[in-house]
Amino acid sequence: MKRVLIVINGYGLAGGIQHQVKRLEEEFSKRNVEVEIIKNTQVFAYIFEGDIKVSLPKYDFVLYLDKDRYVAELLEKAGYKLYNSIDSIIKCDDKMLTHICLANEGIKMPTSISSTLCYTDNGNRDYLNPVIEKIGLPMIVKENYGSLGKQVYLANNYEKLLEIENKLIHIPHIFQQYIECSKGKDYRIIVIGGKVIAYMKRENPNSYLSNLATGGTASKVDLSKPFLDTAEKCAKILGLDYCGVDILEGERGEPIVSEVNSNAFYEGIEKTTGVNVAGCYVDYLLSKN
Repeated sequence: MKRVLIVINGYGLAGGIQHQVKRLEEEFSKRNVEVEIIKNTQVFAYIFEGDIKVSLPKYDFVLYLDKDRYVAELLEKAGYKLYNSIDSIIKCDDKMLTHICLANEGIKMPTSISSTLCYTDNGNRDYLNPVIEKIGLPMIVKENYGSLGKQVYLANNYEKLLEIENKLIHIPHIFQQYIECSKGKDYRIIVIGGKVIAYMKRENPNSYLSNLATGGTASKVDLSKPFLDTAEKCAKILGLDYCGVDILEGERGEPIVSEVNSNAFYEGIEKTTGVNVAGCYVDYLLSKN
């Protein structure tokens, strides 16, 4: 019997992760796979006399449903096989790093400018002028680390941009082009093992955000090959075995990549499309191990 470890965060879980774990347990159980679930706070991994020590038994593989990079790196270097790999998790966890990794690869993305590192705030905001000149207003401002749309802001004018910047001055963030024609609308595409397996349209007419967690709704949709190809290309470049690619639609109907999520929730997309995403992921993992 195969043994699988699922690692989750030890300080409370969003509903999406709780559902994720439940669905994975169900699908592994159907395939006679033993599953153990532990919190990152229960993984006692450390360096002793120059070597990594981990107080865990061996597993066929580890499903790492957290973003604690140090625990993940210790596990990987100790010989555990993680899905996704810590390298790909890091590339997706940092939104600016995601865009950098996808740059120069023929993938269209919003114009994106990284905030600069600030140790001591001297109050000077002159650097916002070339940002506005290049991107224009309104613009999107995103914290590099965030999820569920909670760390995304819309600056309609300079005063609002200045307010956001004063708030985020010590937090890594991105100034980003606002794709107004895709306001409150995008497409979530799930890629497993390099292949698209499900996708849906997310829409919120009352917000610039489309996330289901912020009040958006989901619907089935037919997507053209350029959207599907773009999602698969993103997964390949970032080295992801599983991901959700969020794509905006440009003025000419072209795909514009907004974000890539290494641990995209699938409660909404399973209900919307009828595709057994958890089962597809489990089958893929078992085929690789």
